[in-house]
Parts: sequence; structure tokens; C-alpha cells
Amino acid sequence: MSRPTLPAPRADLPPTPSQTVGPFYGYALPFPGGGDIAPTGHPDTVALHGYVFDGAGTPVPDAVIEVWQPTPDGSRTGVPGSMRRDPVTGGFLGRDGLTFTGFGRVTTDADGHFAVRTLPPGGVPYVSLAVFARGLLHHLYTRAYLHDASGLAADPLLAELPAGRRATLVTAPERDGVHRFDIRLQGDGQHEETVFLDFG
Repeated sequence: MSRPTLPAPRADLPPTPSQTVGPFYGYALPFPGGGDIAPTGHPDTVALHGYVFDGAGTPVPDAVIEVWQPTPDGSRTGVPGSMRRDPVTGGFLGRDGLTFTGFGRVTTDADGHFAVRTLPPGGVPYVSLAVFARGLLHHLYTRAYLHDASGLAADPLLAELPAGRRATLVTAPERDGVHRFDIRLQGDGQHEETVFLDFG
């Protein structure tokens, strides 16, 4: 049986836009303990938390934040996953509480808040983030530079940004071991939009 011949693409039609990345991602991507990146009880654990805001300054209650980082010794090779499965249902029970994989995924709550527990990254002064949210055509990439990390002044990305834009990438201290990092999807007149990175 011969295959039908498909018509050639029409050059006079503009490309169609991408669909937004939500809200289905909030049901499929999160997993129990997604923000517990640091092994349970590790003495060097730090907390990274904040809020996701839209262009009107309103918290986004259904965003998903992915966290990527090297281990404290700077390794980027990773380790096998730490997820445990329920032997009866096959569903995810959460992390094993021992393995540091350098990856986490959390949702924002009804107030637009997210939080992860992790270890300071080695070799770089930042944690990489990917943001999924309703209304976005593609997820966004940014970095949370830890305010107390060494190497901030020498970082090439921070060095080339104006002071106001640079401030959107650096965490604010709250108390020992707690870093505040708000993500603004657009500026609202009072606050700058978070700097997002293009890896295209």
C-alpha cells in the first residue's frame, strides 16, 4: 500500500505560537519530598525559599520550581536517583533521606511560596532554577546566587549586569542558613523583573 503524499508547507502562513506550559505540569511533575535535597539532618543544610510573583505583583499559586546544582565538592556527575517506591502501588514515597542528587522540584503553595532544603553548591556561588508557570510559553531559567557565597564579585554574569538587575539574582539573608529569593516573572513598576537566562 502506498503512502499518501503530504502537501508542502505553505510559506505564506506565519508560525503558530507555543502552548503555555501549564497548568497540567503541577499534577505530573511534583513528587513527595521534592524540596528535601539535603540528606536528613546534614549539618550544612541551607534553606532557599521565596515567592513567585506575576507582572501585577500577585503571587502565583501554581508554579513549579526545579533546582539544579553541583555537590558541595563541585562534582556535576550526579548519583543515581534517591526516590523510593511503594511496593504495593508502585507510587512514589519520596526520597531516601540519604542521597544528595543536586536536583529538586517543588510547587508554590496558595500564597505563591516555595522552599527547598539543600547544601551549598561547590565550585559556583549559585543554584540554578527552572520556573514553570501558567501563561508561560516556555519554562524560564535563572540563578539564585547565595549572598554569603565566595566568588560573587568574580562571577562573569553578575559582573556584566547593572546593579538593579544584578540584585534580582542574589538571595537576601533572613537568618543563619536561610536565603530568601523571590522570582518576579515581570516587573511591576516597583520591582525589577528577575533576570532570566537564554540557553538557545
